[in-house]
Amino acid sequence: MSSIRTDLTGQVAIVTGSTSGIGAAMADALASNGANVIINGLGDADAIEKERAGIAERHGVEVRYHPANMLKSAEIADMVAFAEREFGRLDILMNNAGIQHVAPVDEFPEDKWDAIIAINLTSVFHAAKAALPIMKRQGRGRIVNLASAHGLVASPFKSAYVAAKHGVMGFTKTLALEVAEQGITCNAICPGYVKTPLVENQIGDTAKARGITEEEVVRDVLLAAQPTKQFVTYDQLAGALLYLVSDAGANMNGSWISVDGGWTAK
Repeated sequence: MSSIRTDLTGQVAIVTGSTSGIGAAMADALASNGANVIINGLGDADAIEKERAGIAERHGVEVRYHPANMLKSAEIADMVAFAEREFGRLDILMNNAGIQHVAPVDEFPEDKWDAIIAINLTSVFHAAKAALPIMKRQGRGRIVNLASAHGLVASPFKSAYVAAKHGVMGFTKTLALEVAEQGITCNAICPGYVKTPLVENQIGDTAKARGITEEEVVRDVLLAAQPTKQFVTYDQLAGALLYLVSDAGANMNGSWISVDGGWTAK
């Protein structure tokens, strides 16, 4: 008889950058499996409260919001401490927050570079550093970093993003080795293109700018790198996350799951 558990009842999770897009979907997925969740991110206060209350009502769990700015280490540490104050533990940390800017290296704004490295990479360090003492006391924890196909391969004009995501992959491996005997795992998920609200808004504009149809934008521009020519879905990413935080993923450590339609197989 299998002893694998996927029930997260009683566990506590933080998902950074979870007021929209991938992060919101991942917070919802964890809650749907019984975890109490701390959501975090920017946005309209009423919209954030609607999301928080909606997750709690749909899944019958406790959901809190913490407004930590991923540029500020003290606020990140307070977010982790908040989880322990509210629930007495922290079982899952998903580092999801991220931003993007596209430009050639010699034209790349230095403030954009600094912000991308800080939010996409350095915040992962600060959140993990704050979470580890709690997880070590518990003798169990799961840290999952949202990397990217760009953590494994590069594309032009995305130097800061690619550098940050490669850094996330290196950090993931290093942390996994440090805590391997303490019941804690650290892994990454590497998505290809996901049809987030931000991407959806770009399709029409790109079609007009290039004089092509929206279908051609999706197939020949956005999904040119993905052999399946299909967007990665939230549910597909949630499946990877739930595996990594469950008992089934207990011996997956310092590794990653690519959910990219075959992009990095080429």
